[in-house]
Amino acid sequence: MLWSKALSVLSAEFGLRALKKNAAVVTAESCTAGGIANAIAATPGASAWLKGGWVTYQTSQKIDWLGVPEELIASEGVVSAAVAEAMARGALARTPTASHAVATTGVAGPSGGTDDTPVGTVCIAWADRRAGHIVTVSRRTRVPGSREDVTEGAVQVALQGLSVLLDGENPASMFCEFRSR
Repeated sequence: MLWSKALSVLSAEFGLRALKKNAAVVTAESCTAGGIANAIAATPGASAWLKGGWVTYQTSQKIDWLGVPEELIASEGVVSAAVAEAMARGALARTPTASHAVATTGVAGPSGGTDDTPVGTVCIAWADRRAGHIVTVSRRTRVPGSREDVTEGAVQVALQGLSVLLDGENPASMFCEFRSR
């Protein structure tokens, strides 16, 4: 997968923060299809802060592999902040050596959107461990452009959020900047 220079910079910035904080991340990805893990792994030394990840493109994989409750998917929809949070929580719970998780679910397009969830809608969740508990935060965003733009934009937001979380701030309220290719 070829990424933009902007994404390479975001990945390297996250890697430096992760090293400084002795943090390690696991991913749970649907619409980004492993793109977050791929972007992180493209940074030299990433084995120090990337523990691995799941690509749960199918709904059944979210349920079977990450423990996302079927009832949650039925009530909230698979593209929802609640499902993204459950994915992040499930990934972190299944990876005891990770301190943080990030998850994505969305509609990359060009088809598959609805009035309520148009193409470009992405829900991203971040999780970390605090006082023995897994804490999650999430955001729903809309990334403009082609399928490739949506995927790369979602990876950018995910990496920006990981860095923000490592800095002790809430990624759900951060400003999103989609850097061009």
